[in-house]
Amino acid sequence: MLAQTIKRTWLPAIILSLLPLSYGCATPPDVASVIEVIDGDTIIIEGGYKVRYIGIDTPEIHTKVEAFGVEAREANRKLVEGKEVRLERDISEKDKYGRLLRYVYVGPTFVNAELVSQGLARARAYPPDTRYQHYLEQLEIEAREAGRGMWAK
Repeated sequence: MLAQTIKRTWLPAIILSLLPLSYGCATPPDVASVIEVIDGDTIIIEGGYKVRYIGIDTPEIHTKVEAFGVEAREANRKLVEGKEVRLERDISEKDKYGRLLRYVYVGPTFVNAELVSQGLARARAYPPDTRYQHYLEQLEIEAREAGRGMWAK
């Protein structure tokens, strides 16, 4: 009788606890559709994953609306919303807020770089994820010199 009670109560719990080990934990996709644009440097992709763009920082729009924050979000929206994106990881998987850290591409367009080039994002290094930092910094210099976006005179 005790053995049957244990089987009925504990066996299902043991089996359920082992399922994630058997099937593996959900792995974030390398290619996914964008369901929502949060701001200039953060999106939500299918599966509910929040993705933070690596190597850039755009003006804020949530806690306080900063200059060019709305423009950065709109540019990001035009680039990625409803589209399939390719996500490239650097060193880190996630930031301290649980967002995936990725370089984002739509076709051949490197979205992180495009936002910097338009003058709607600053190049910002967040070590150890610095694979394209020199390139992004060069694009910021060019945008600044050309007076694009936030660098307009």
